[in-house]
Amino acid sequence: MAAAIRDLIQRMGQTNFLWGAPRIHGELLTLGIEVAPSTVGKCLRRHRKPPSQTWRTFLKNQLKQMASMDFFTVPMATFRVLFVFIVLSHDRRRVAHCSVTEHPTEEWTVQQIREAFPWDQAPRYAIRNRDSIFGKEVVAITKGMGIEEVLTAPRSPWQNPYVERLIGSIRRECLDHVIVWNDRSLRRTLKDYFHYYERSRTHLALAKDTPEPRAVQKPEDGRIVTAPQVGGLHHRYERRAA
Repeated sequence: MAAAIRDLIQRMGQTNFLWGAPRIHGELLTLGIEVAPSTVGKCLRRHRKPPSQTWRTFLKNQLKQMASMDFFTVPMATFRVLFVFIVLSHDRRRVAHCSVTEHPTEEWTVQQIREAFPWDQAPRYAIRNRDSIFGKEVVAITKGMGIEEVLTAPRSPWQNPYVERLIGSIRRECLDHVIVWNDRSLRRTLKDYFHYYERSRTHLALAKDTPEPRAVQKPEDGRIVTAPQVGGLHHRYERRAA
């Protein structure tokens, strides 16, 4: 392997400390650099955690017809707590909707579902937990949209793995490294992260492509340039003509 490629792999590992070998390998593929995933791992200077296990077959078979929704909390610097409602489309791992509030109610949640699922774009199935905020009004609106709700068992987040994995990625790759002052700063931070997540971040489940597919660039397309994203927590690498 050329020394320049080895140096690039090590530089990616150093400047993107949240990335592992699979993510770096996916980034190299978009740059037209063909190397084995095992080679990338050997070039990195520190050991990384292995990728998580494969998702369940049932969910894979229903990807294009399924979405999942959930809440997660984010503490602010003022010691108050914000609630984030997020909806993930399983097909291509796109974030269908995200909103922030300090006081979630069932009426507010119903409005978010309306915004997440336009009438002609509602999925066939929607996975959610049994939180009391998903009350009768939520059941009525999803049923009216033709959505069949799939409820997880109590205290079983593993039954909703796609959105749980997304929430974990948001925390590990973004929120664990920033200070949230208020709802406006959180919305701004999440907007920046989702822009990176959908357009630049490679995914194992998408054959190391991005939710919005990235074209593979050949060496003849130009030199490799770096663009910082999410405040420098991550970077995008692409080729540009001199």
